[in-house]
Amino acid sequence: GRLNADNARFLLLAVLIVLYMLCGAAVFSAIELPTEREAKERWEERLENFTRRHNLSRAELQHFLREYEEASVAGIRVDDIRPRWDFTGAFYFVGTVVSTIGFGMTTPATVGGKIFLIFYGLIGCAGTILFFNLFLERLITVIAYVMKSCHERQLRRKGVLPHDGRRGSGTSEVDSLAGWKPSVYYVMLILCVASLIISCCASAMYTPIEGWSYFDSLYFCFVAFSTIGFGDLVSSQNIRYESQGLYRFGNFVFILMGVCCIYSLFNVISIVIKQSINWILKKLACKCCHRCQRRLFRSRRNVVMPGNVRSRRNISIETDVVNESDTDGRRLSGEMISMKDFLASNKVSLAIMQKQLSETANGYPRQMSSNSKQNGFSGGVGALAIMNNRLAETSVDR
Repeated sequence: GRLNADNARFLLLAVLIVLYMLCGAAVFSAIELPTEREAKERWEERLENFTRRHNLSRAELQHFLREYEEASVAGIRVDDIRPRWDFTGAFYFVGTVVSTIGFGMTTPATVGGKIFLIFYGLIGCAGTILFFNLFLERLITVIAYVMKSCHERQLRRKGVLPHDGRRGSGTSEVDSLAGWKPSVYYVMLILCVASLIISCCASAMYTPIEGWSYFDSLYFCFVAFSTIGFGDLVSSQNIRYESQGLYRFGNFVFILMGVCCIYSLFNVISIVIKQSINWILKKLACKCCHRCQRRLFRSRRNVVMPGNVRSRRNISIETDVVNESDTDGRRLSGEMISMKDFLASNKVSLAIMQKQLSETANGYPRQMSSNSKQNGFSGGVGALAIMNNRLAETSVDR
């Protein structure tokens, strides 16, 4: 149910974006086309007056102006071209706006067009980016489904998975298929191949129709599909083409597919870059932590620690504290303690040890309890005697 809802949301968003582009094209065409026509009429009148005044042929003047156009970044072209702000040209323009390509060969010249572009681009770019993200999710879902099917087929060939598709009894490989997902590197490879195929096919179309070299066509594909949009090469700008309607439709489809694939590829590459950065930071952090731990162990080698002796396997990076029994009355920190604190915490044991040493020195024999004899604990002096007495007290006959 959730998958169907997501697919419905995806299709609705695609329809809304197309309608949004159609409305934007209509608005831009209505705002910019009259101004473009007026500018062209004024230019034609000035060109006619100039040729009459200077007694120049129109062909020579047009040749000069063509050379000036090649060196100029912007200006009115001498040759007849299709209006940039007719509906077709405006739709091509809004496509470059919402896809963030922005070639720059067509820009609004009126104040109303510039103001409208600010609000139109704000919503259009956000919606198209959302569309690209959903496209990437669907693409990864399809890739995961295909690769999971191939993975299941390999397991069936190995005999791990039954041929009827039912799971085996407790097999780890079969149990892992439920949450199995393809590696990000496989997805990146597939997107690279898809982007390359689309670019090569589009370049094969642009080379004969636009008159570009194949390398220039590939260059245009990357600049356009990656939404860089320099504007030095722009497709579908001549006034007439062979099979003009088919070419414009193919141009739109190639740009849409190319932008979707390249955008998805950029997202996957960003994930790989993030993983690589995390791996490098993890390695550096591990090396630094190992050095700090070695220094810490060296500094604590001859340190008197309160409570029980620590075990190295309990030492972690986040904390250097081992949980000890509260009933022992011992500290939970690993700091060094002074001799005064050590004597205060072991006052009873030291008193017993002192008494035993004094009795032994004076020649008084130490009386052993029946429990110690029965359990085999012998007498002694110092810490060994204290340990034997504790064991004797806690020992129970069974």
